Amino acid sequence: MTENKSKHKKSKYLLIRIIFITLGSIFVSIGAIGVLVPGLPTTPFMILAAACYIRSSDKLYNWLVNNRVFGKHIKNIREGKGIPKKIKFFALSMKIIFVTLAIIPFSPIYVPSVLLRVIIIFAGVFSFWYVSYKVPTLKQ
Repeated sequence: MTENKSKHKKSKYLLIRIIFITLGSIFVSIGAIGVLVPGLPTTPFMILAAACYIRSSDKLYNWLVNNRVFGKHIKNIREGKGIPKKIKFFALSMKIIFVTLAIIPFSPIYVPSVLLRVIIIFAGVFSFWYVSYKVPTLKQ
């Protein structure tokens, strides 16, 4: 089990800890939705959640970093190792596929609103760029 051995300490104020727990839980929820929604990244939200939990709850922080789905990736990112090449390729491929499907009129997930399509395109391009160039590839 990973322990909270960070330079970050839990706040001594209950209200601040509750705010961090609430924010962390919101970030976990958004990250979980990002697994299903194209263009919405998952890992950055889980990292934000970990940052909130480390300042508020050892139990929630340890749950997140030891989670069988997200934990390993959060640990690798926090340690500066990055994500495996295979997962990076898969993530980038899914971004291309789902953003494209969201903007093509005959697609089953076509988004009719022009404003939403523009937002999806910008979010997709930004997240593609970020994962490609800013997230390191894990050396195995």
